[in-house]
This record gives sequence, C-alpha cells and structure tokens, in this order.
Amino acid sequence: MTDFRAIRIDKDEHGQHANYVVMRERDLMEGDVDVDVAFSAINYKDGLAVTGKGPVVRRFPMIPGVDLAGRVTRSAHPDFASGDIVVATACGLGEAHYGGFAEKARLAGDWLAKLPPPLTPARAMAVGTAGLTALFCVLALERHGARPEDGLAVVTGATGGVGSFAVALLAKAGWRVVAVTGQASQDAYLKRLGASEIIGRDELSALGKPLQKQRFAVGVDTVGGVTLANLLAQTRFDGAVAACGNVGGMELPANVAPFILRGVSLLGVESVRPRIGLRRAAWTRIAQDLDPSTIDAMSEIIPFDAALDRARSIVGGAIRGRVVIDMGRHLPL
Repeated sequence: MTDFRAIRIDKDEHGQHANYVVMRERDLMEGDVDVDVAFSAINYKDGLAVTGKGPVVRRFPMIPGVDLAGRVTRSAHPDFASGDIVVATACGLGEAHYGGFAEKARLAGDWLAKLPPPLTPARAMAVGTAGLTALFCVLALERHGARPEDGLAVVTGATGGVGSFAVALLAKAGWRVVAVTGQASQDAYLKRLGASEIIGRDELSALGKPLQKQRFAVGVDTVGGVTLANLLAQTRFDGAVAACGNVGGMELPANVAPFILRGVSLLGVESVRPRIGLRRAAWTRIAQDLDPSTIDAMSEIIPFDAALDRARSIVGGAIRGRVVIDMGRHLPL
C-alpha cells in the first residue's frame, strides 16, 4: 500500500474541520480507474466545503476538490489504460466522492475524459469546472439561436472563474462583451480576456422595474438574485440569459414581464451530472477555442501546501480568476 497526502474534511461533535492528513490507497472509495493526481483547482464550492459555510459535503469524511487532472495508474475501464492523461470535473467529486485535493484518486471511468491536445494538465485545471460551466452557457445560448450580430453579450461576476471564461469564450465567438464586476482595479485583466466594455456591479445590484431599457442581446449570469432580475429586465426582444450561479442569492425577485412582453428566455445551466459524451466534446472545443495565453492570463499555480488557506479565502471573494494546485507529480504545466 502507498501512502498519499490529502486534505480531508471530518465531522465531530464540534462541527466539521479540514486538515492535511496522510492516507492509504485502501482508504480510497470505489472506482474502476486509479489516477495519480497532478493538478487540482480551487472552486467556490471547495471553499464552502472546507469552511463548512455551505451544505456541500454529503458524507464524512470527505476529500474536497471538484476538479482533478493526472495520469492513470490502473484501469478496469475499456476507455482508459495506464499512462493516459485524464481530467475529471464535478460528478459529485468533493461532495459524495473523494475529490481532487489529494495525491491519488479512484474514480468511475465514466466521469473521465482523456485530455485533448494542446491542453496540459495544469491548463485543464485552470479551465476546470469553471471553464466547462462557461462553455455550457455559451452552448445554451447557441442552441437558442443567438448570434454575435444580435447585439451585446453581458457577463456578471466577470472576474470570477466562470465569469472570466465566459468573457473569453464569448469574445472568441465574436461577441462584443460587457463585463460586470465589483472590482474596478480589474479593468485591464478583463480587457485582456476580450471584454469591450466594463460596468460596475452596482448598476445591477439595486432592484429596478420589471422592464427596463433594452441593453443586451444575451447574458451569462453567475450571480443570481437581484442581479439576474435586472439582467432579464434589460434583455432585448427574443434575447436569452444563461444562468449558472447563485452567489447573490437563490431568490429571483422578478415577474413574468420580460418573458411574455419581450420573449426573453431564461436558460438554466448545470455542470454536475456526468453526461460524459457532452463533457468530452466540450473539452475538445475548449482545446480548440481557448488560446493557452488566455488560460494563463486568468490563472495562477500554487503548491499543495498552500491550497487549504487559499480554499478558505475564496469564500470571501479574495480570489481572481482560477487558482491551480500543483500536487508535485511533475506532469507538464
């Protein structure tokens, strides 16, 4: 048996707490593929898990980490063999199944995708669940029939992980992108990603009328709450908003006016279910559409020893873009 390091969340009479621990391979959960984890990433959900500020963890003990990338060391799955470089996101990782904040993982092969070139494991983690969710939003808008010539695209929470990738992907697809942020100091960062205009989140944070001046053809909303209500009220005839986040609240203080008087569509986007065919196709498109320099511009790499503190800090909004965890497995950056 091989020992490995992990961040583990335990629960006792004093509540739940996360710490670095040493575990054995026999401690891993069931799965038909073993992976040496090379890189993981810090998502908002991981921050909620390690701090206990959200009901993320569904069983204890739990290794957090929604995302991971690494090398297969054992496989009983027909799609994978030892030596394959693979990526996994969501699918219950870090919630119901041990996730990526560990040097080893045992997973269901149906949750995995082979890493398409030219993506490296580190860049795949810079993309991670955030980038995949952003792409799912773009795909939802495309299925709706939206085209760049329809007008402006708006992205809320634009300096966050999902928001950053939504800005880059929409700009790559030819949209003029309006980025909404509460961080005025991040203008240069957002413009590097492709934003053509930047507005403060205060413009959307106070509840307005059910129908407001038409501004946007489409939107990607990572915030929810009042922000989403205002976004719907400012969407043009036959436009659409893809909603994927709730950091601004689960309630939607809106009415039916945008839907029945302007034909606006609200497109719900989730990125947890496996749907492996869609995931593998999405990774191929990400490899094609995102320039490596764009991925690097919105990410930083930290050592595993710094991961727990950084995961705690994301809940307070102290992280811009994506934070990638280097597990020290010496795969390409």
